[in-house]
This record gives sequence, structure tokens and C-alpha cells, in this order.
Amino acid sequence: MASLVADELGVAGLLCLGYPFHPPGKPDRLRIEHLQSLATPALILQGERDAFGRRDEVPAYPLSEQVRIAWVPDGDHSFKPRKSAATTERDNLAFAVETAAAFVAQL
Repeated sequence: MASLVADELGVAGLLCLGYPFHPPGKPDRLRIEHLQSLATPALILQGERDAFGRRDEVPAYPLSEQVRIAWVPDGDHSFKPRKSAATTERDNLAFAVETAAAFVAQL
């Protein structure tokens, strides 16, 4: 919802912790129309394996230049990696916090 009203409200920036680019298993039902013209600086922290938009899908989407995606290594929608991953959930949460803090600091 925040991404739908960010421009209207004139906020300094938009931070999304996982974005539902499409319903799980339905990549043909994109929810990105408003992200194509978003004027508000935005950071979307997205797990590489997020069922709502994976790293191999999202780069092809026509998003506004104001939208930046930061990929959480091997993360799902809650940023949790697989047990076999080189990263841990704690690592991913620390990455998300550091990346979000840097984004907010530059606004």
C-alpha cells in the first residue's frame, strides 16, 4: 500500500521489505504498474528466492529509475536462506538493516 501512495504523500523515500511483484506461482499477474512511474526514491529489499518476485524475474520488469532493488542472498520472502546456503538468516537480516540504513541516510 505504501508504494501506491508514496508520490501522493510527498514522502522523502520508500523502503519495502519484500515486494509482491506477483502472486506466488503467477508471474504473469504483475503488480508493478505504479512502480513504472514512481517519482519517489525507493529501495526494495528482496530475497533472491522470493516467491513474489525472484532475482531471475525482476530485472526484466520496466520499473522507474527511482526504484532500486537490493538482493538478499538466497533469501525467501522473509529473507531466510536455505540451510545449505553460505549465508545465515542473521547475516541476511544484518545486510537488510545496513542496506536500509544507508538508503535512509542518503535521502
